[in-house]
Amino acid sequence: MGLLEGKVAIITGASKGIGRALSLRFAREGAAVVCAARSADLVKETAAQVTQAGGQAIAVVCDAAIEDEVRRLVAAGVQAFGKVDVLVNNAGDGGPTKPVQHYEMEDWRYTIDSCLTSSYLCTRFVVPEMLKAGGGAIVNISSMAGRRGLPFRIGYCSAKAGQVGMTYGMAVELAPHGIRVNCVAPGAVEGDRIDRVIAGQAQVRGIPVDEMRKAMIERSPLKRMVTADDIVDATLYFCSDMARSVSGQVLAVNAGEPAG
Repeated sequence: MGLLEGKVAIITGASKGIGRALSLRFAREGAAVVCAARSADLVKETAAQVTQAGGQAIAVVCDAAIEDEVRRLVAAGVQAFGKVDVLVNNAGDGGPTKPVQHYEMEDWRYTIDSCLTSSYLCTRFVVPEMLKAGGGAIVNISSMAGRRGLPFRIGYCSAKAGQVGMTYGMAVELAPHGIRVNCVAPGAVEGDRIDRVIAGQAQVRGIPVDEMRKAMIERSPLKRMVTADDIVDATLYFCSDMARSVSGQVLAVNAGEPAG
């Protein structure tokens, strides 16, 4: 029996990367998965991969920062599978890399909405379903950027710090209802997104991309980046009964990099 046998999980940002890895692993652990993302083709591909592997999944095209679309997402999950037990707030965009004096209002609003408003909205509409079910588990995928400063990423740092604060507040509020809320804070995760971040940092600092990548890896005591599967393992723990007495926690998955 899998760690999530009989559970129904909504996973946002499920089109690729961590979100796709979460969807595939959660299905292998017995969950029916509601895969949500803005990219129709990619999120449908994620759901297809789940079903081809023998799992249950539906794809919902959804911008998690838009209220009506999130309401529709949760309704689609309940219609398909009857309930919601697990929510992983994984949607979010890194936003631009630029000095704060050049960080425009549209940059700020987009990054905050993408990472933080989306987590608030999904939680807002999922909680009533979890109350009906007698409990549930919510995990916010934040970042080490929310626990220490990163230059030229003011919007992203602010949004990810907001997810940490949201985790603490929701954990206390929802605990009497059997709803656990935790947070995973990844460090640098191998993949396309960190490649774009490294390129942006290198450009703004005026150094070669290879030098920037080396500096980022050297900052980690384990001298490596983490993988999407590392993040999935931590998230699965929080969503499973192994963490039945754990709430309001932030787990750094960052190859040992100090928080401050």
